[in-house]
Formats: sequence, structure tokens, C-alpha cells
Amino acid sequence: MMDSTVTASSAVGLEPAEQSDDTIVGQVLAGHTALFELLMRRCNEQLYRAARAITRDEREAEDVMQQAYLNAFANLQQFKGHAQFSTWLTRIAVNEALARVRRRARYEPFDEDNGLSMNEPFLSSNPVDPERQAFAGELHDLLEWAIDTLPAGAREVFVLRDVEGLSTAETAAALDVSEDVVKTRLSRARTALRRRLLERAGATAPDVFRFLRPRCDRIVASVLARITR
Repeated sequence: MMDSTVTASSAVGLEPAEQSDDTIVGQVLAGHTALFELLMRRCNEQLYRAARAITRDEREAEDVMQQAYLNAFANLQQFKGHAQFSTWLTRIAVNEALARVRRRARYEPFDEDNGLSMNEPFLSSNPVDPERQAFAGELHDLLEWAIDTLPAGAREVFVLRDVEGLSTAETAAALDVSEDVVKTRLSRARTALRRRLLERAGATAPDVFRFLRPRCDRIVASVLARITR
């Protein structure tokens, strides 16, 4: 059997980019522990974004990632290939992140009826300092600009549904269109609004919550040190 400390790139004949996740999982289960590095490097950013979205804390997100990798490695034989490995791994990370924030009572489940929870930080009734007020004013102006750039039809639907809080039926009646039209236009308006806000900020969705090489290397090294010792 190959020594588990062999480098990931030389453990099998294929180049890393040519190996499927399922193939690598099989190699790891066969004793080529170092190949787990390939799986981590492929999944690092996806796991980070999932964990970061839940914890809203960079350091804790990294802790979640490490624990998720360790949990996955310890239970790798349970991966049956019914879903993509990255999906299976992300589910582990999500469960770990949710467990942590719930222990700290920092997680408010999404209310399907009311949208954002009234307990969200930016809706807090606590006094805000002048700097936060200035930022809120800038954000208000930016949001108004973005709404104004929406096309006619979509703009009215967005304002009535998401700003005024009318129901789909009420919005449809007010604009004399069907409820299906309201749903379609609202979905498109939200997509366009998100894109324009990101563009105005000089970013695109893939630029958000990046997990670049130095941090990737740190997580990989930490997990490998624990599973190969």
C-alpha cells in the first residue's frame, strides 16, 4: 500500500485535474490519505461561503470548515455517491455551522411568511452612531438608484411587493396583471437589482466571500496534519 504521506499530485498516475471526486474518495478510503488534499482544495471556497453565510464571522467559518473536513474524513465510508461529493461535504459544513450559531442563540430561522426576521441586526431599535447613520444614508441612496434603473413593469412590481409589502394578489390587482406575471417580474427585478448593486460596488457575485490561496493553504495544512499523524 502506498504511504499515506505521499504528495497528492503524485499519488496516482492521473493529473489532479483529471481525477473525479468519486475516484479520489476511493483512493483515500484505500489508504492514500494525502489525496484528501485534492478534495479540500476543490471544495474550500464553496464550504467557506456556506459557513460564512451562516456564521457571519470569518474565523468561525474557518473553524467550521476544519471541523467539517475532519468529520467528513472520519465518516468518508458513508459517502455513497448518490449526490456530488461537494454537496455531501457542504451539507456537513452547514450542519456544523448551524449547530454552532444555534448554541449561541445567534440564528433566526427564515420566516417564509414575513421574509426577513424582525430580529435582524440592521432592524434593531438600538441607537446608531453618526457613522452608521451616514452609512445607512448612503445605502438608502444606492438602493433608490438601483430601483430606478429597473425596467418599467418590474420596477412597479418590486416597489409594491418588496417596499410597500403588498401581497401578490394585491399587486396583481393594482397593476391589472395576473399573479403569475407579478411573480415573474418580481423574480427578475430582484435578480437585476442584486446584479446592479454589485456592479455599482465594483464587484460581481463570484468576488464575494472569496477564499484565496493563503487561507486555503492554511486550512489544508491544518487538516492534513491531523488526519495523517
